Order: sequence, then structure tokens, then C-alpha cells
Amino acid sequence: MITRRKLLWGASTVAIVLAIGGIEALRPAAAQSASDLLVPPPLGDRVLGKDDAPVTIVEYASMTCSHCAAFHETTYPELKKRYIDTGKVRFIFREFPLDQLAAGASMLARCADKEQFFPLIETLFQQQRQWAVEKPIPKLMAIAKQAGMSEQKFNACLSDQKMLDAMQAEQKRASDKFQVTSTPTLFINGKKQIGGQSIEDLANVIDPILPKS
Repeated sequence: MITRRKLLWGASTVAIVLAIGGIEALRPAAAQSASDLLVPPPLGDRVLGKDDAPVTIVEYASMTCSHCAAFHETTYPELKKRYIDTGKVRFIFREFPLDQLAAGASMLARCADKEQFFPLIETLFQQQRQWAVEKPIPKLMAIAKQAGMSEQKFNACLSDQKMLDAMQAEQKRASDKFQVTSTPTLFINGKKQIGGQSIEDLANVIDPILPKS
């Protein structure tokens, strides 16, 4: 259960997470089996883009990671415009919470209506500095209510132990099987990219593997 006490404890660790979240930034790693990566986690995948897109990007992110927030603010909009919306990339977002507060925020996104998942993720990243604080509950509740979530559902969501266990199981799989150790970590058709990649960095990987027109 993500209790209010745990969320407060999680908030106290955010400064450390923000400082170290991108220590391994921009260091590429070996490719992973695309088929293994595409096995959905226990909670299922949240996906944008065409199912038959030639390129699949899997992102592992923590909601309290400043590097993740920066990626979603600076790179993701252009990635979506240039590649996801045009049918070239299928984008999968997976949770890799680095602290209790990140886990709580991820659970709230999962509890929202499915069509609200990605808008809520983007709102949480955009407003990260406002809710990743010593007293996160009021701001998180306000954001959740904007997404149509009642206070009752908010409280029930943060008490969903099965969801938390499933999220942590996927985090362990990502760590053990895919060697995810920091966030954001992206896999582009199985090729691992660590850190807050620019759109130019991503284009250098994506463009060569797109079908030639």
C-alpha cells in the first residue's frame, strides 16, 4: 500500500533521485531481444502509434526523475509529431519508479481512464516540481481530479497493493533481464539508449531502420 506516510517519505528522497537519475545518461548499451521486450508487463502496456509501425520504442521512466521530465518536455513532443503520429513508431511507456512517490504517481496514471493515461503522464511530468515536494498529496489530488478522478478513487488507487506489486514485478524484470539501471532508458527495436536523448539522437537511430521509400 502506498500510504500518505510513504508518499511523504518518498518526497524526501526525490532530491537524491533527481540528482542521480541520469548519471548514466547518453551511454548506449547492447541490444536486447525485441521479442522479449515486447512481452507485456503484468499490468499490460500503454501504447501510442500504429500496431504495425516499423519501429517500436519502449521507454522505462520514473515519474520523479528530472531527466525523464526534461525528455518529455523537450524531445517527446517532436518524437510524437515526427514519428508516432505519422505511423513510423509504436511507443510503449513502462513504469520504473525510483521511489515511493514515483510509484504513487504512476499508480494514479494507471487508475485514470485509459484515454487519460498519456495526458496525465505528460501533466505529471510538466508539473513535477509542484508535486514532487514534501507534501505531495494535495497537488497530486488536484491533478487527479482534473483527469476526472474522485477523491474516493484517488485514495483507493494508492491503496491498491496488487497494482503496486505488479509494477514492482515489471521493474524487477526490467532490471534483471534488460539491465535497466537508470531512467529514462529507451529501447529502439531492442537497441538500448540510456539518458535524455535529443530528437537528433533518436533520429540517428530511427531513420536508418525505417523502410526506404
